[in-house]
Amino acid sequence: MTLYWPIALIVLSNVFYHICSKATPAGINPFASLTVTYGVGLLLCVILYFVTAKDGNLMQEYKQLNWSSFVFGLTLVGLEAGSIYMYKVGWNISTGNVVASVSLAIVLIVVGALVYKEVITLRKVAGVLICLLGLYFINQ
Repeated sequence: MTLYWPIALIVLSNVFYHICSKATPAGINPFASLTVTYGVGLLLCVILYFVTAKDGNLMQEYKQLNWSSFVFGLTLVGLEAGSIYMYKVGWNISTGNVVASVSLAIVLIVVGALVYKEVITLRKVAGVLICLLGLYFINQ
């Protein structure tokens, strides 16, 4: 169970993520909507920090930050704005995320090999080819 609960959380959160992205009103500027999204997220993170941290000292924690938290913030805005715009321009909830996720998986195989020295096996190449075939069929 310990191994799988994070995956279940990701899947459940992603389902609601895409439902909410698609349900964002058509007339609203996505960045106005995201100001509320991030306000709620900030509040939840502060609450969860104090619930989960023994003798929590948030300012002390901040001293351990590196560049990744700042870049992560930029990428989250890109992910969420991209998701909202994906639906605004007409992608279906059943295919838009699949195309994005398969494309991401292929790019991450290359990043894994180039940056983290992960091995690209014949199975991974076969998986990429199957994914590309799937993208072809989805977009027909």
